[in-house]
Amino acid sequence: MKKILLIQTGGTIAMDIGDDNNPTLDTDRWTQLLYEAIPELSKIADIQSKQLFSEDSSDINKKHWSKLATFIHEHYRDYNGFVVLHGTDTMAYTASALSFALQNLDKPIIFTGSQVPMRNIRSDARRNLINAIEMATMPLPEVAICFNDFVYRGNRATKMSIGDFDAFSSPNYSPLAEIGLNIEISDHILSPAQKLQVSTEFNDQVFLQKIHPNLNPKYLQQIDFSNIRALIIEAFGSGNFPIHGEQSLLPFFKRCVDEDTLLIITSQADYDAVELNNYESGRKAIELGALSAKDMTTEATLTKIMYLLGKYDKTQNIINAFNHNIAGEITE
Repeated sequence: MKKILLIQTGGTIAMDIGDDNNPTLDTDRWTQLLYEAIPELSKIADIQSKQLFSEDSSDINKKHWSKLATFIHEHYRDYNGFVVLHGTDTMAYTASALSFALQNLDKPIIFTGSQVPMRNIRSDARRNLINAIEMATMPLPEVAICFNDFVYRGNRATKMSIGDFDAFSSPNYSPLAEIGLNIEISDHILSPAQKLQVSTEFNDQVFLQKIHPNLNPKYLQQIDFSNIRALIIEAFGSGNFPIHGEQSLLPFFKRCVDEDTLLIITSQADYDAVELNNYESGRKAIELGALSAKDMTTEATLTKIMYLLGKYDKTQNIINAFNHNIAGEITE
């Protein structure tokens, strides 16, 4: 029987419903509920559990990513797979971060959680957890998110719904597996090309700005670039932004580049890829030296540049690595 390490980090799946019907984060109570509610887990795998930390996922940051990646690396040879219980709000960020921190995996790291606490009658926790543990026993050497009978590459997934059980989607990459009467694993999973590579440093000198109509560039000009090494712009469509009149962002972008800050263009649209050559604004961004996030999610774009800033000192090394696929996050 496969040995699986279940790592608890918090989130809705770890919450208990009190007498006042309000959910509270109670990981000790959750561990008891786990084995009471799903005794058949012991038929799937030899499961050991560890509470690494207990956080609402909105409080998760780079320190938690590093701690989680380091912990998995330390126990990597002791288990056949790992399941990480995590809140849904930032699960795609953490899964993306781990895909860069732990490369060339030869075993699964499966993230899951729930929209509703386990003790709720209509909770999705039971199904998601059973599916995740079963997927952790499969030949799936990736960081993945298992949710609502689908398994997505972690750095290709994004949270699409607040209230539906079908909370996640992978807009530009088909699922790694679909779970029904049978488990159908796709033929496009990653294969380890060399030994495991570990790098757990993430640099948070990154600023993310969403473009919107009538955005006043004067507000942006007040940004202090002395401690910002990369600026990510969530632009319209294929990478468009205002370039005419008082709302033109070109002066701000030029200042950004003059301050040696990397300018990265991603899109507010979930599907398809940023193509900066399609329109005038994108072409002007290219002239300034902007980088295209192509078909990466915002979560993957952010965590990738944080990983690269933590790994490299030279700007050109960061640019070269950003433009290429590292862990299946980008279509080349």
